[in-house]
Amino acid sequence: MKDKIHIAIHHRSGSFSDRWLEYCQLHGIRHKIINCYDNDIIEQLNGFTHLLWPITHDVLADIAHSRKIIASAEQAGIIVFPDTVTCWHFDDKIAQKYLLEALGAPLVPSYVFYQKEKALEWAEQATYPKVFKLKSGAGSANVRLVKDKNEAIKLCQQAFGLGFVSYHGYFGDAKTKLRKIGTFPQFVGKLKRFPKYLLSSAITKQQMPREKDYVYFQEFMPGNQYDTRITLVGNRAFGFTRDVRPNDFRASGSGSISYDLKRLDMEYVKIAFAVAEKMRSQSMAFDFIKDENGKPKIVEVSYGYQPKAVYDCPGHWDQKLNWHEGHTHPEDAILEDLLGTIK
Repeated sequence: MKDKIHIAIHHRSGSFSDRWLEYCQLHGIRHKIINCYDNDIIEQLNGFTHLLWPITHDVLADIAHSRKIIASAEQAGIIVFPDTVTCWHFDDKIAQKYLLEALGAPLVPSYVFYQKEKALEWAEQATYPKVFKLKSGAGSANVRLVKDKNEAIKLCQQAFGLGFVSYHGYFGDAKTKLRKIGTFPQFVGKLKRFPKYLLSSAITKQQMPREKDYVYFQEFMPGNQYDTRITLVGNRAFGFTRDVRPNDFRASGSGSISYDLKRLDMEYVKIAFAVAEKMRSQSMAFDFIKDENGKPKIVEVSYGYQPKAVYDCPGHWDQKLNWHEGHTHPEDAILEDLLGTIK
């Protein structure tokens, strides 16, 4: 089988591709690092069986152009991760709203408006608080609690006027970054990389377009002290919880992760498997909270996630909800599924 496999990998340091390269080298799998933004990329892909591309929300070209190239590679008969079904709604909360509603998934009630008059009309009669979000952003970036009608109206006015900065740079969410520093050696490491991060952040901030001409709100679900993330890779489900930030309502990006299985509601796992099957996704992370009646609700989904947080899970469930003890690199599981080595 190995002699038939030839994998093209678009490498980005610090992403899934680090482990994919290590896996291919360890198992003697033919592979090559390529640049998916080369003019002749489709021609370059001739002879490859697979394309692995860790597209990310903070590279503008990935968000703007990667899905066109992925769809074209699929048309050429190449097996791609993430495939179009898995990534078309990546880093787009509005696209996720439509998708989850279409699948009948238990989404937190969400509202989107593309006309100023409609948005203001809704804001006048809505009950508060509500959660305001931009369609892009990870780790609770671009998310805020709207306490009253006047605040909602101001946001609507701005959305259909100047718009919003979607990328806040290296110093965005600084309190959480400081809280997640960890040990002194980790701090020193971050300090050494600071100039590089700062330059990259400044370039990205300059390139990112303003978010405007739409407004998006979700219902606020009070009483949640943590959210639950269920990450699926094929027929494996990994779970952990994330505590809400101090004096805040947001859990995503808090860095306060618990792997205590007693905190995990198995209903979340069942729902994630059921929705992912309808999606036909290769891998997907689901963020859950509970409504005022204790019913599970999906906040959002993403093909992209931090692999270390998943690896640190003490085990995983299969589709029959059997527990399998032991750590798993999600990058390995993704690659093994693509290569058909899972029996």
